[in-house]
Amino acid sequence: MSPASRYPLRRWIWRAFVQSALIPLILVESVLIAVYLLTNSAIRDAQLDYLQQRAVQDLTAAVQREGQIIDGRLQGIEAQVRIYRDAVAQALADKAYQPDALERQRHALTADGVFYSRSDDGRAASFYASSTPLARQDHAKALRLMRVDPLMRSIQAASPLVSAVYFNSWDSYNRIYPFFLTPDRYPHDMVIPDYNFYYLADARHNPERKVVWTDVYLDPAGLGWMMSAIAPVYRGDFLEGVVGLDITIGKMLAEIGSLQVPWQGYAMLVSRDNSIMALPEAGEDDFGLDELTQHDYLEAVQRETFKPADFNLAQRRELQPLLQAMVASPSSVQEVLLGGRKQLLAWSEIPQTGWRLLLVVDEANIFQETNRLAAYYQQIGYLLIAGLLFFYALFFAWMWRRSRRLSAQLAEPLQGIAGMLRGLGQVGQKTPRPATQIDELVGMVAAVEQADGQLQASELEREQAQRTLQLVLECTTESLWELDGVKQTFKLGERFLRRFGLDRDEIPLVEYNQRVHPDDRDRLRGLRLHCRDDGEDSFDAEYRFADITGQYAWLLSRGQVVERDAAGLAVKVAGTHVDITRLKQVQDDLRRTSLEAQAASQAKSRFLSSMSHELRTPLNAIHGFAQLIELEAQEKRDAQTELGYAREIVNASRHLTSLVDDILDLSSIESRRQQLQLKPVDVGALLAGCAELVQPEVQQRQQQLQVMTVAPPLYVLADVRRVRQVLLNLLSNAIKYNATQGLVSLGYELRAGCVRLWVEDCGPGLSPEQQAQLFQPFQRLGWENSSIPGAGIGLVLCRELAELMDGEIGFSSSPGVGSRFWIDLPSAAAPQAAADAQAHSPAAPPRALAQVLCIEDHPACLKVLQEGLRQFAEVRGVASVQRALAALDERVPALLLLDLDLPDGDGLEVLDHLRHSVRLREVPVLVISATADEAAFAEARRRGAQACLAKPVDLQQVRRLALSLLGRAP
Repeated sequence: MSPASRYPLRRWIWRAFVQSALIPLILVESVLIAVYLLTNSAIRDAQLDYLQQRAVQDLTAAVQREGQIIDGRLQGIEAQVRIYRDAVAQALADKAYQPDALERQRHALTADGVFYSRSDDGRAASFYASSTPLARQDHAKALRLMRVDPLMRSIQAASPLVSAVYFNSWDSYNRIYPFFLTPDRYPHDMVIPDYNFYYLADARHNPERKVVWTDVYLDPAGLGWMMSAIAPVYRGDFLEGVVGLDITIGKMLAEIGSLQVPWQGYAMLVSRDNSIMALPEAGEDDFGLDELTQHDYLEAVQRETFKPADFNLAQRRELQPLLQAMVASPSSVQEVLLGGRKQLLAWSEIPQTGWRLLLVVDEANIFQETNRLAAYYQQIGYLLIAGLLFFYALFFAWMWRRSRRLSAQLAEPLQGIAGMLRGLGQVGQKTPRPATQIDELVGMVAAVEQADGQLQASELEREQAQRTLQLVLECTTESLWELDGVKQTFKLGERFLRRFGLDRDEIPLVEYNQRVHPDDRDRLRGLRLHCRDDGEDSFDAEYRFADITGQYAWLLSRGQVVERDAAGLAVKVAGTHVDITRLKQVQDDLRRTSLEAQAASQAKSRFLSSMSHELRTPLNAIHGFAQLIELEAQEKRDAQTELGYAREIVNASRHLTSLVDDILDLSSIESRRQQLQLKPVDVGALLAGCAELVQPEVQQRQQQLQVMTVAPPLYVLADVRRVRQVLLNLLSNAIKYNATQGLVSLGYELRAGCVRLWVEDCGPGLSPEQQAQLFQPFQRLGWENSSIPGAGIGLVLCRELAELMDGEIGFSSSPGVGSRFWIDLPSAAAPQAAADAQAHSPAAPPRALAQVLCIEDHPACLKVLQEGLRQFAEVRGVASVQRALAALDERVPALLLLDLDLPDGDGLEVLDHLRHSVRLREVPVLVISATADEAAFAEARRRGAQACLAKPVDLQQVRRLALSLLGRAP
């Protein structure tokens, strides 16, 4: 633990109290308060949802109910209009009716031709505008209409909404109740049919001749803003005039204001074109409008005056969704933003007029009580939190005092135990036992005292062991050393001082480094820095150190980091010095001897390879010509003697070739240049093939060969050519060293993870001395002077080949009984069959001789190839690389026979020339060379050669390969 993370016992106890008691308690209480607050919020939200649904339902019912009431009252007014219309029509039609004298007396004419009523007399006011010339004015009609005055008075008195009852004629006559002095209010030349309270009832606007309602307009008579229920009065198809009942907006507002709107809401009336007809004072702030009270009647009497465009809801962008909803549904509720507040607006259409009654309620009024209760419960939650904080403040203070008391009871005994621990192993005054009543601390004190006794005893034993170790080291070549990184000094052992002639046991590091060999100083300094800085705990170095006479001795210095500082740097390292001068001398001798042996081995390999090459070239000529003689002798019946001689020459050349191959293989194995192609090999086919190859020799020696039958098929992982070479070598030895007319057996044996192929004979066997000399090069075990041919390298080669194929070779032999040699090879799975039948084409007519170019510097070898291929090819020879390139430029051969060893270069140059020439790229190449190195053949194949043969060659094999490369059947 770092010093920054340490803290006193009192603090530790306090933290334990906080972590185990206070924090869990606070968490529990906090969760409970949070649950209370969240529950209160959830209940409030549920209540708000319920109240909103209830408000929508109540508003919908209220607006429909109040709309029905207004509709009923409007229907009553319309009924009165129809009654009044019928009475007016009857009065206009009854021309026999005579008005009384009072009616005649109360009418007069103005100077400009206005016929009007000049007194009230409890009757209606009469006005004939001068826009109708006096000669055309029908004064009888005006006087005759006195008949409807009682009805007009009754209608106005019966309905509180009706402020005036009037009749307007087509010729600008107006009769209106209650009475007022009409010339003072009406313009004398007023054209009444130009006003909406007339033309809205004509045939174009009202073809059904029903009661219609006008929009809100400013009354020319000075009664303020009003709307009228009007109906036409026809005489046949002629419109005599229009009757109407005026309703002032003030009365309509009073009527609407008396509606029962819940939650302190208000009602308003909107026309068909979404213009506000009646807006109470409560809604003026929401819509930012003032219901007009000051009117310019001079403008009203001159032309129609309607409410301003501000009173049209369609002018307000924020109310467009509301207007769309009002068009889609005759009655519904929607939330809108009015006056900066969310409000619920319910509407209901009045069928009689197409008007809409709107009820507007502030949502805050709906949720006022619920929000008040929620705030009340929230205050209760805050009080709970405050009370909890006060409780925890008191609880913390009590726990603080408790932790101080507990720490005092533990700290003093622990400090006493710490003092006892600091004095462990020291001789002298001891720290007294601390007094405590805690059983565990009492046991700890007893354990410390026991440990102190054991430590003192161990210290005595350590000092004794150190003295013994020092004596032992003095008797060996080792000595102790200690490096102090702070002082930069080296402390050395007594034996080291005597060995190198130093006069003191502690010397500066600089002086020590001066005695190190200059070639070793930088490396030694780097190892020390690596050990010091990189956290490496061990130190291991070999270097040369000079004694007092200047002679250098090799030291093996090994050490271990004993101490590091706070930054992790090694400040003290200790270890041993070992004088390894004699060991270094032995290593130098071994290295020098190894280099000499390696050079000798390479020289031997070069010699064997060179001799093998030099032997193969003449052997190829001997072997080739012998095969030609053998072929010619076979064709002659009287040449049996020559046939026997030829076969002897062939057998001798084969034996010499086998010896050369063994020497070359052994040389390549020793230089690790042998390349194998391991693949599954059929054991049955392998044994049968080897037996067939040695059968002539078995018959010649009058011996018997027994081969085991392999069933079911069995496979080993090996190089087929090399494993055949091993078996043939073992069979050859078994035949050569077998008893006369003896038995040679060839078979196999299944073993764990491998297959054993064995060859057994019944010869004289091997003595223990001979068995000890087996597998040694050129060792023939006493048969050197016998007539049996051999070089003594066959078994050595077999063992090397077996190891290269991950196998093992062995034997068992009994003198006088015989010997068995075997090779163990890894078992393998059967390869996938890929044999495709090939159809035989009919015999082709004789072909012309193929043109073959042979690049060969040995005339005899060229002659052998020419004679061997003369039946189907004309072989033309050149003896150098330059002549070969010139011949290839002149003519493209059908086949190229190439020797790799040429006087003026390497045959691989010819392969490169072929590969880079478009004209010669397709020429097949058969390499026939005395260089039997697999690496050289592999390189030739990589550069384009199709096949490779080593000299001496088998002419039958050469002919088969040549025919295959020429694309001809054998």
